[in-house]
Amino acid sequence: MVGSLPDYKPTTDGALSPYGGLKSVNHEATGFFHAKKSGKRWWLIDPDGHPFIHVGIYQKAGHMGYPGDCIFVFDPEFEAFCDEYAKRLVSSKDDPWLLGHFSDNELPFYHKSLDNFMKLPKTDPGRQAVDQWLTERRKRHPEDKTLNDTKRQEFLGFVAERYFKITTAAIRKYDPNHLCLGPRFDYQALQSKPLFEAAGRHLDVIATNYYHQWSPNPEQVENWVEWSGRPFIVTEWYAKGMDSGFANTTGAGFVVKTQADRGRFYQNFTLGLLESGGCVGWHWFKYRDNDPNDKNADPSNIDSNKGIVTLGLEPYAPLM
Repeated sequence: MVGSLPDYKPTTDGALSPYGGLKSVNHEATGFFHAKKSGKRWWLIDPDGHPFIHVGIYQKAGHMGYPGDCIFVFDPEFEAFCDEYAKRLVSSKDDPWLLGHFSDNELPFYHKSLDNFMKLPKTDPGRQAVDQWLTERRKRHPEDKTLNDTKRQEFLGFVAERYFKITTAAIRKYDPNHLCLGPRFDYQALQSKPLFEAAGRHLDVIATNYYHQWSPNPEQVENWVEWSGRPFIVTEWYAKGMDSGFANTTGAGFVVKTQADRGRFYQNFTLGLLESGGCVGWHWFKYRDNDPNDKNADPSNIDSNKGIVTLGLEPYAPLM
């Protein structure tokens, strides 16, 4: 699509592999994408062994939701459910063009997850799990009797550890070849050290949906890498243009005046990502504008200019 724009001139001159990797640099060729740190920078390595930055457009959004924002991770059937669900991955496990797997989208890994689990009925497996966790913690810290932020973050790490252990094991059981990318953390999860530590023990690359920043926060993104020991990929971000004819009343992305401003935002943001040695790619959200007539759309995807193309599939040339 970019190649069809007026006055576009490619500059790679055959220097890239079929997957987009830099052919002049060679690493181990495993036949699949994998993550590797070289010097101070993380890379994705393509199936032929060449370093690669993954740039794409993400099309879908939303998750099914959880009552009380409590993930079903302590349900006695959760592990069996994940195993059964992951069986479908067998059909694509040998596909060299597949980058990896998300396990979900923007799960409620919230700072007040402890508070939420404590509100569940006493018969709920999640409530029973938090009661047991609190009992065990009191044995280690009998002096700490208050509901505080330290305790909240410890519990969030406890929930995350169980979630990543179960879901990643299920994915790798049926597809040991591709990257595990996690559930695409939303902005409420991006400040939690215990969450990133748990993710780093199980994931290959950590997917983050990164909003409310005109430029990546250098300290914040470096914390993600330091806490987890893993690279990250930004899997949602965008800006909406007021020259598109849309009301732009939904979604977390910024609103700017023109498509050219959207392009400037893209350029500025990606240059900031490249300054981090831990970023291995980004996905703009999304490919096509919201359809205002779609009655089944996610509430955050109504009547907004998020696409790189219009509803009629015409590219926004200044953005592109």
